[in-house]
Amino acid sequence: MALTASFMFVEVVGGLLSGSLALLADAAHMLTDALALALAWGAFRLGRKGADSLRSYGYRRAEVLAALVNGLVILALVGWIVWEAVSRILAPRPILGLPMLAVAATGLVVNLVVLRILHGGHDSLNLRAAALHVMGDLLGSVAAILGAIVILLTGWTPIDPLLSLVVALLIVFGAVRLLRSAFHILLEGAPEGFDEEQLREGLLAAVPGLEDVHHIHAWSLAGGHPLVTLHARIAPDADGDAVLVALKRELEQRFGLDHSVVQIETASCPDQPEHCA
Repeated sequence: MALTASFMFVEVVGGLLSGSLALLADAAHMLTDALALALAWGAFRLGRKGADSLRSYGYRRAEVLAALVNGLVILALVGWIVWEAVSRILAPRPILGLPMLAVAATGLVVNLVVLRILHGGHDSLNLRAAALHVMGDLLGSVAAILGAIVILLTGWTPIDPLLSLVVALLIVFGAVRLLRSAFHILLEGAPEGFDEEQLREGLLAAVPGLEDVHHIHAWSLAGGHPLVTLHARIAPDADGDAVLVALKRELEQRFGLDHSVVQIETASCPDQPEHCA
């Protein structure tokens, strides 16, 4: 966050001196990056809080909310870049290629360092959101370097807003994927790769005494933290405790579901029949 915020001021000065939209757009994006990293940090801090009487699952969802906010901010930023780029294509402005190249090259190094710091958190939607911001900056730096080289060699300044549009297009695809993932989790969607029928068949084949599995619900608190609830009907002569232990072990070791709530039944399902299909 400190690296990003510090270099943002360098890019603002460089963009104003050189007249480059690519640098100013990247500076604006770095401002949102600093805010995004602060939001991500705050969400992680909040997410570490344990469960309490008001929130029995704790605060892990704060990371998903932070990712959602960051995705919406990215889309707003893309809209501003597109507006500025179109206006500069219609009315080109003079750009100083050498200062633009120097600042963009330094920005590339800074963004690579920040991306390296964030590396390894791809199971967290929150870190994916922060990394997406930084990846957008990295692409912006690359675009600014290419634009500066073209301007220095040919003097053709429209390359600057055109490359800004390309970067904006690349960023928006990542933002849409991020928002889709956040909305999926907030709507209690099934974890990635979850197959209800495969789970049912796998448990029936692996757990002795198990006759039926139904009323299966799976969701995630945050990326990488899946939960499942299900009803398990067992044979009349089966040991309920032994079946429960085997079910829990199978859910964790085979399906990666380490938090499960299992209702053992020895007769018909006590809930409504349509809920037990």
